[in-house]
Amino acid sequence: MARPRSAGYDDQRDQILAKAAALFAQQGYTATSMNQVAAACELSKAALYHYVRDKHALLALVAEAHVKRLDAVVDEVLALNLEPEPRLRELIVRFVREYSNAQNEHRVLTEDVKFLDDAERASVLGIERRVVGAFANAVAAVRPALKPAELHKPLTMLLFGMINWMFTWLKPAEDGQRLTYEQMAPMVADLFFGGVGAVSLPDAPASSSPVPRKKTPRKETAL
Repeated sequence: MARPRSAGYDDQRDQILAKAAALFAQQGYTATSMNQVAAACELSKAALYHYVRDKHALLALVAEAHVKRLDAVVDEVLALNLEPEPRLRELIVRFVREYSNAQNEHRVLTEDVKFLDDAERASVLGIERRVVGAFANAVAAVRPALKPAELHKPLTMLLFGMINWMFTWLKPAEDGQRLTYEQMAPMVADLFFGGVGAVSLPDAPASSSPVPRKKTPRKETAL
């Protein structure tokens, strides 16, 4: 019979995931040992294995928990039934807020997901694509002409690029910058909305039978 979980099991495991994500982000997944994770969590190695099977499982849990949190944020915003522009603004603001507290986890997602096995990676990327798809639909709802022109997804990736890049240079706690992530979030939305209306749609193709393009392997994208 499996040993029953303690009342604080989930909280302790969340702390383990956070400490592991910090170590993976700082020194890389392959360079991090379970001994280091146990030390960071102030646990014995035996106690650590009560919460996680091994380092590989730990990585999978970190990545999965992160994308599931982002997916939950999307569901929370969609449940508000907002009009198109307020909906997209709310998504942007909440994602900046979420990223500000999960930069380690996001680095793990973008750099270490390659170490997962095929099934684990497919599960994580499947949730990730659902999140990106929800954003793309929100962008298209703001300007419906983007969807037939197949521009709603590229513009969504540009939006994520703007959000992700911000965390490489804006570090208020380290640099003493006066701007906070909370203050920057609506600015990101303002900048995106100020520019999205100015995007020119490409001309319709002259022929109804365009020349087929050679397909190239698709690179997996990360939020």
